[in-house]
Amino acid sequence: MTALRQRMVEDMQLRNLSPETQVSYLGHVARFARYFHRSPEQLGAEDVRRYQLHLINDRRLAPTSVVGAVAALRFLYQITLKQAWAVDAIIPPKRPQTLPIVLSPEEVGRFLAAIADLKHRAILTTCYAAGLRLSEVLHLKVTDIDSHRMVIHVADGKGHRDRYVMLSPTLLRTLRIWWRTTRPMTWLFPGQHAGRPLDKATVQWACRLARFRSGLTKPVTPHSLRHAFAVHLLESGADLRTIQLLLGHRQLETTAGYLRLATTKVCATTSPLDLLPRPATSPTSTR
Repeated sequence: MTALRQRMVEDMQLRNLSPETQVSYLGHVARFARYFHRSPEQLGAEDVRRYQLHLINDRRLAPTSVVGAVAALRFLYQITLKQAWAVDAIIPPKRPQTLPIVLSPEEVGRFLAAIADLKHRAILTTCYAAGLRLSEVLHLKVTDIDSHRMVIHVADGKGHRDRYVMLSPTLLRTLRIWWRTTRPMTWLFPGQHAGRPLDKATVQWACRLARFRSGLTKPVTPHSLRHAFAVHLLESGADLRTIQLLLGHRQLETTAGYLRLATTKVCATTSPLDLLPRPATSPTSTR
């Protein structure tokens, strides 16, 4: 199992999987082997199916957790062990099509105003103002803020793709106040350890605290601000292709999902009830 683990690590590194994904995949494979008390090299398609049923029926895991386990086993058998049957035999369950809860512009304003710490306010404001993932904000460098062209350079975003997003004048003022306070050298938001950016958990804690202080009842995470960015742009008239480029989505399909959330696109559509011809006289009630 140790040799197999090393081979899988090397394959994941060759495909530039994130460290978090690598740890997750290795954990799933280890649990799979422990369940059968055998090396995965001695197991096959039927064993994978039995394990999926165990996760769903016995452990009652959420579909997203099962999807993670299946992705790990698919990688193991298809990439590392090069088993041809893995493509057709290891099929992930369908994810539930849930819609995120979106903050209104007023709620975003209340939330940001409730953040007392300047550093945390600058980070979470950037998440909303530029539609960035939290990991992308935390890996911004001082040189990524281009005030001459009014753009932010997002280097090595999800999928290892670079992109540019707009630099809001309001955000620029916030970032300048932050920079003048601490004068960061490399990372725009440095962490406690020298040479490393701030940890995600710190910002997530600040996010929970700000939600409590703001009195909002809706759940709020850094990613909620990214959702709000996309929906608010769509409601203000921005086209889907532009939003796709700003968010860094590989497929337009992903961005199109926000159409279901934009009130000006769906909920503001006139109901056919309101288009029915009005009766000449109002109906009278009968006793």
